[in-house]
Amino acid sequence: MSPPFKRILVANRGEIAVRVIRTAKSMGIEAVAAYSDADSRALHVLMADDAVRLGGPEPSDSYLNIEAVVRAAKEVGAEAVHPGYGFLAQSAELAERLEEEGIVFIGPPARVQRLVGDKLGARRFFRSAGVPVVPGTLEPVDLRDAPSVAEELGYPVMVKPAAGGGGIGMSIAWSEADLLEALKRAEDLARKAFGREEVYLEKYLPKARHIEVQVLGDGRGGVLHLYERECSVQRRFQKVVEEAPSPALDGELRERLLALALKAAHACGYVNAGTFEFLYDPPSREFYLLEVNSRIQVEHPVTEMVTGIDIVREQILIAAGEGPSFRQDEVELRGHAMEARVYAEDPGAGFAPSPGRITAYREPSGPFTRVDSGYYEGAEVPIYYDPLVMKVVCWGSTREEARRRLIAALEETVVEGVKTNLAFLHLILNDPAFASGDYNTRIVEERGLAEKAVSYSHRRLRLPRRRAEKRPAAPGVDAWRVASRMGL
Repeated sequence: MSPPFKRILVANRGEIAVRVIRTAKSMGIEAVAAYSDADSRALHVLMADDAVRLGGPEPSDSYLNIEAVVRAAKEVGAEAVHPGYGFLAQSAELAERLEEEGIVFIGPPARVQRLVGDKLGARRFFRSAGVPVVPGTLEPVDLRDAPSVAEELGYPVMVKPAAGGGGIGMSIAWSEADLLEALKRAEDLARKAFGREEVYLEKYLPKARHIEVQVLGDGRGGVLHLYERECSVQRRFQKVVEEAPSPALDGELRERLLALALKAAHACGYVNAGTFEFLYDPPSREFYLLEVNSRIQVEHPVTEMVTGIDIVREQILIAAGEGPSFRQDEVELRGHAMEARVYAEDPGAGFAPSPGRITAYREPSGPFTRVDSGYYEGAEVPIYYDPLVMKVVCWGSTREEARRRLIAALEETVVEGVKTNLAFLHLILNDPAFASGDYNTRIVEERGLAEKAVSYSHRRLRLPRRRAEKRPAAPGVDAWRVASRMGL
């Protein structure tokens, strides 16, 4: 069978670009790496069949520059573009521009991106479709109206920018004083990061768990699910450790959650890979749709480990019009998987990014251990982008086996030259609440794990130090011996 595309452009960087390139090659597709000036020697560039420069190191000059991506795709003769996650992955404008040029966007079409990308619009749409959303406002709020709205919802409330993502601008307000300060901060951050200052309020559920469902829209009106992932271990609303399946769900709860996700996906005519994120409230046993991520997720490997399905491959097949390679009744959960995100960041400085050159680097290995990374020893972690170095993913026949295997894998991991969050990850995985599976989105705060990570020293592999050894001087040349050997 011939490949669905001859050549694709991978319009991203780091581990997700490497990940896409690997699948493309396995399908017989030529993969072209797009890169900025800061990434000219990055791993994804070295691995690709070809590479094309986008522009300067700033994201706005390269990975966020729609015209630069379109120009690059045309220049290298790419039939399709895979955007990875982040940057332009959820850009309706990029999808439309590529379509104008006759190039396939490997992701949801612009109409889906616009619908689910507008947080408030999506909340209104899904509620009208009978999908429960987190209680809160359906329109932006301002400083005058917010206090009365918050009183009606009941404190605590979550303040969220109407645009963007990644936890930027989000905060919890426990009182009116907190609320007014959070609103001003959120509006300011949203204006700078997303160009829109609108914010809205949601009821904050202190005991909630963050559980999401991976779906694939086949492009023909059908939607398949690949079960759920638990993403409740978060720091500043950003995921740190993920697992599949969720330890919080029994059979009845799982069926309810999957049915809600498929209902929402069908309602919006979803196409290609996407994640429908829910908050699960254990006291009430209710699920609320939080948002839709219309792209592949950082944590997709845990789903691949428990289903045996290559999600990137399915993305490419669906984009080519071939549809998924499996039926819903062929999808089975096997065992348990956990993922830990290793970042170049300094726990002693509030987990600020720690850019620099990696002077020593060793990835863990062993049975049922997977590493997705975009770095190597000697590579530079740039100041311009997210400092994710690698994702370590382990599978086990049980949750406990996966957890212990991941702890052992992190103890093998070596990243030197930059600060990392390895000690923080080790603390999380060894915490009794996490080990029991009985935790929620406040586990990091309630257990003080971020503070403990500053001085925590975990057992880890120590590489021998390289020493500048003196080489013995070359022996002197005896002219008479040379002459005798040459028969002179």
